[in-house]
Amino acid sequence: MPEQDDTEREFDIRWADGAEFKEPSARARMLAARWKENPPQPQPFRADPGPRTPRRSSWSSTAIVLGSVAAVILLLGYVNLRASY
Repeated sequence: MPEQDDTEREFDIRWADGAEFKEPSARARMLAARWKENPPQPQPFRADPGPRTPRRSSWSSTAIVLGSVAAVILLLGYVNLRASY
């Protein structure tokens, strides 16, 4: 098939864009069918977020990390001590 030059391709795009009826996308058709049976509830423009879980304080997170590092260091030291005998 010979390649189209730019003017022919541009004509095809303008012809397609100028169509009177454009078929909706598959997602739009799916949502229209779903909403016909079960319409969505109205949502406020800026809905309040749900309740947040309380965050841990930074000192407790730091203590957990440092405790884990100390435990690993002690474990490695114990393994090396046992291996030297």
